[in-house]
Amino acid sequence: MKRFSFPKSRRLVTNRQFEAVLARKLRVSDGLLTLYMAENDCGYPRLGVSVAKSCGNAVVRNRLKRLLRESFRQSRDEIPAGFDYLLMVSQQWTKKVEQSAGLGKDVKRLTYERVRSSFLALVDTAAKKGAANGG
Repeated sequence: MKRFSFPKSRRLVTNRQFEAVLARKLRVSDGLLTLYMAENDCGYPRLGVSVAKSCGNAVVRNRLKRLLRESFRQSRDEIPAGFDYLLMVSQQWTKKVEQSAGLGKDVKRLTYERVRSSFLALVDTAAKKGAANGG
């Protein structure tokens, strides 16, 4: 059971930690998520999640955060260790959902598998982009 835990040490919790990842400026995005990635000295991956109020009410934002955290937690063995990951819901997706019938319905249709596949694809893209830019 310990293997699947998500302790505070595996999370980005302070504003300084978030700013450090954003300052690295390694960003990739798809239609659903935006991922910022930066190296850390911990030797294990850490996750920060930011969901803007424009994504919906508290219920919707909390569901999005739970999906993002769970996709990270279940994918720890498949992503490079020693990096901090900051996940945000893409503004493109939020705007698209706002233009459609309603935000709540689209969030309910958003599945764990969709979020996880998006996250893993972004990590792969960011790792390649970081290697191409020299680190």
